[in-house]
Amino acid sequence: MATANSNLSVYDPSEVPSGSDYTIAIVVSEWNSQVTEPLFKGAYDTLIKHGVLISNISRINVPGSFELIYGAKHAQNTGVDAVVVIGSVIQGETKHFDFVCQGVVQGIKDLNIKSDIPVIFCVLTDNNLQQALDRSGGKHGNKGVEAAVAALKMASLSK
Repeated sequence: MATANSNLSVYDPSEVPSGSDYTIAIVVSEWNSQVTEPLFKGAYDTLIKHGVLISNISRINVPGSFELIYGAKHAQNTGVDAVVVIGSVIQGETKHFDFVCQGVVQGIKDLNIKSDIPVIFCVLTDNNLQQALDRSGGKHGNKGVEAAVAALKMASLSK
C-alpha cells in the first residue's frame, strides 16, 4: 500500500506559495459525509494557513462523487484560480465502484485538459470505510491537506 507508514499531511510549508492572491473553489460530495467533511476541513484550514482569504474560498456541494465533474466545471466558469474536488467512493458488492471511480477520474482529467483552471483530485477510492477514515484525518493524515497544497502550487503556475 502506497500510504503504509506515511502521513499525507506532512509537507514543507516553505515550499507552498502564498495563497493571498488566489480564489479557490472546493466542490464537496455529500455522499460519505463522515469522510468528505473532514477532508473539506483539512483543505479549508490549509488554504487559510497559507494566506487564502476566507472570502476567496467558495464551497459547492454536490450529491455524490460522480457529480463532482459537473460541480468542478461550474466552478471553473466562476473565475477561480483552482478547484479542489472532494469525494469518497467505497468498494461495495457490485461493479458500481469501478464505474464511478473510472468516470470521475476521466471526467476530472478531461476538465484539466480543456481548461486553464486546474482541478485537484481529492477523491478517496478505498476498499472499506476504515481506509477512508484513515486518510481523512486518521493515521494516514488528511488527503484534503495535500489537495489544498496541490491547489496552491498549481494556481501559482498561471500567475
